[in-house]
Amino acid sequence: MNPHPSAFPRRRSAGGFFRLLLLLCGVMGTHAQSTNETALLLWPSGSPLVTFRFLFSSGAAYDPVGKEGVASLTAAMIAEGGTEKLAYDEIIKRMYPWATSFAWQVDKEMSVLTGTTHADNLPKYYSLVREMILTPGFRDEDFQRLKADAINYLKVSLREGNDEELGKEELYNLVYTNHPYGHENMGSISALEKLTLDDVKRFYRSNYTRANLAIGLAGGFPTNFPTQVQSDFAVLPTGKRALEKFKEPELEPGMRIEIIQRDTRSTAISMGFPIEVTRAHKDYAALKLVESYFGQHRSSTSHLYQRLRELRGLNYGDYAYIEYFPRGMFQFQPDPNLARQQQIFQIWVRPVPPEQGIFALRAALYEYDKLISDGLTEEAFRSTREFLTKFVDVLVETQSSALGYALDSRYYGIPDYAKYLKAELAKLTLEKVNEAVRHHLKSNKMRVVIVTRDAENLKEGILSGKPSPITYNSPKPEAILAEDKVIQAYSIPTKPEWVKIVAVENIFK
Repeated sequence: MNPHPSAFPRRRSAGGFFRLLLLLCGVMGTHAQSTNETALLLWPSGSPLVTFRFLFSSGAAYDPVGKEGVASLTAAMIAEGGTEKLAYDEIIKRMYPWATSFAWQVDKEMSVLTGTTHADNLPKYYSLVREMILTPGFRDEDFQRLKADAINYLKVSLREGNDEELGKEELYNLVYTNHPYGHENMGSISALEKLTLDDVKRFYRSNYTRANLAIGLAGGFPTNFPTQVQSDFAVLPTGKRALEKFKEPELEPGMRIEIIQRDTRSTAISMGFPIEVTRAHKDYAALKLVESYFGQHRSSTSHLYQRLRELRGLNYGDYAYIEYFPRGMFQFQPDPNLARQQQIFQIWVRPVPPEQGIFALRAALYEYDKLISDGLTEEAFRSTREFLTKFVDVLVETQSSALGYALDSRYYGIPDYAKYLKAELAKLTLEKVNEAVRHHLKSNKMRVVIVTRDAENLKEGILSGKPSPITYNSPKPEAILAEDKVIQAYSIPTKPEWVKIVAVENIFK
């Protein structure tokens, strides 16, 4: 699994924020004109920690056909392999006394290498990570170890050990079939098995270039340090910036349902469809507000959580997203540097007892349809906007996350994320939000992935149209029981040819 980037809590000072903003604007203005110098995003502060983010504008979407997984394996070889001079074990030994590490993350269009060290250890730490990026050892023993890790992640960690992440990742594969986004970031098992060390070396030479690189630095680094970094990374080949425009996914209309047959005790549901809205879109703030109202991640006050979890006790939680949010069951906030040209609207129904699977699916569709038809109330709009205006600061409260969001803003061509979103939220009206809901979230191309044990009975129950009543262990209000009668017979608009069962061993194959 992609290691999580390091994050060290540190509140921003106002002065530090404006220094970052000014330097970021300068970099954004010059980078488009020339690729001769590495782009730098700087946030000097009085912190005793120094944070790095080395971001290369290339990722899993740039995996050559038949070599799915080479982007992630290349990043892993840099962060978890040796250098030309040092074996990986020696790197671990050197970092241990400094209480630090070097992590990697690969998404469709971004590969990021990140770490944080105390300023006292900066010369030694930087010298080591510079060597890791610029002169990777590419030893066969590291390659075999990390390739085996990637295959085991897909085979064991995802397919056999995590119904929720399995369903969420397969949903993206389903939406982006025959598309550069259409494979798990770690790759596919068959392609990984065939990858060679030469494939990794070729990907590194082609994609780890100055044109693709932006470096974020934050914390208490010396004033002349950025110049040194820029000079050191000038040894990378110039290259060409990865600027491919990816086509929109081609989806047939109709609700298509994939049921993954797996020996599991519960039933997990993910559903969604493509949207054209990214952070650069004029309706981003409106849909971000809707996301927060309808299914704020890990929030017990969001609409889905209240209706499915609190009132009915169906599961642990129910959430919605307008941006890719992997590893959601392990963390409260999304990682930065997952910026994409294309996103989907997604509903995540956390596992329910198998006998309640169809009711849970119907309940999620019922609430989704109500959102489209009714929109938000004035009260919901105002309270959600107030919450989100404050919550955005939580997303960028660490040095590492602030740098990550700044790099993402550079990708989307927008100002500082927190300032940008707050300004856009302030301009919203209820009418604009509900219009954005009707325009962007009304779709006839819903895709659903369900992970369950008794796939045949689930398929038969979905297609039969028969009611799927729910029972409770304790009394419920009459209003809930009356609504349950509507939900238990709610239409699931699909057809027999649109519902398929897939054995779990064929996922990510």
